[in-house]
Amino acid sequence: MNLNSLSKEELINLVKEKKIGQKELTDNGICPTCFDKENNGILYGNKEMRMIYEDDDIECFFDGHPKGLGHTIISSKKHYKDMMELPDDLCEKIFLFTKKLMNILKKVYQSESVYLCTMCDGPMNHFHLQLILRYSSEKRGSNNFIKERITYIHDEEKRQLIKKLLCEK
Repeated sequence: MNLNSLSKEELINLVKEKKIGQKELTDNGICPTCFDKENNGILYGNKEMRMIYEDDDIECFFDGHPKGLGHTIISSKKHYKDMMELPDDLCEKIFLFTKKLMNILKKVYQSESVYLCTMCDGPMNHFHLQLILRYSSEKRGSNNFIKERITYIHDEEKRQLIKKLLCEK
């Protein structure tokens, strides 16, 4: 289906009716992340209760359909297809932030490790990093990237602790 000939309202209706989703938008050169932001969380839901950090350049929130407890997304606010397009100063900012957050997540969730993953491929993507926690009960290795998604469990106490720890030097 060629979505580029449709109006914004027609696209929104197709998404609301669940006739198209992230894959179809991506395949038609429409960034699903930007589309979601422009349309109040129509694809990924309201992130307000999952938001950990936000400034003018980046946002960081718990994944709404995580691969495990603590699964976190860090995304540039401005559209960049992948890391190769990021300006150097933003790349440095994101990775220094990510390093700090990985240590905090490991501590708060008492995980054994925190994996960093970015898989921006296909015709239209939005740069983001995924942090996937591995617990001592899980095997090491890349199978952790393909774990089944679970239902998001909101934990306000942990979210507030992470936010507090991020503010500390």
